[in-house]
Amino acid sequence: MARPYSLDLRERVVAQVARGMTRQAVAELNGIVSSTVTKWCGRQRQSGTPAAKAMGGHRPRKLRDERDWLLARLAEKPDLTLHALLAELRERGTVVSCDTLWRFLRREEITFKKNLVRRRAGPAGRSPPPRSLEKIPRPD
Repeated sequence: MARPYSLDLRERVVAQVARGMTRQAVAELNGIVSSTVTKWCGRQRQSGTPAAKAMGGHRPRKLRDERDWLLARLAEKPDLTLHALLAELRERGTVVSCDTLWRFLRREEITFKKNLVRRRAGPAGRSPPPRSLEKIPRPD
């Protein structure tokens, strides 16, 4: 992710606008676009400083409050699909994307691997030759 412009440049730009220069002239002088000058001046008016807002940080997990319900629901019916689980969450009033639910399940180490009951009869593609056609060693 790109870094924000320095506070020194931001304060200089806002001071030039305050002295009466046009925003377009200030932008050309400092090598930035005029919309950036406008944003910095607006931020100066609202918060008292043109400093950049904090970057990064911790994003709260959307499904944190639904964790117990989700785990209980999957224990009750382990063959639920992601989209069926999303529909049930939507009925409960929690609207999230499929990717959000997938990341939650991955963090909880829940997978949707096929189990032995659902396994196919045999491998796809060529099957091994019948036993009677296999090479039988000749006695010498």
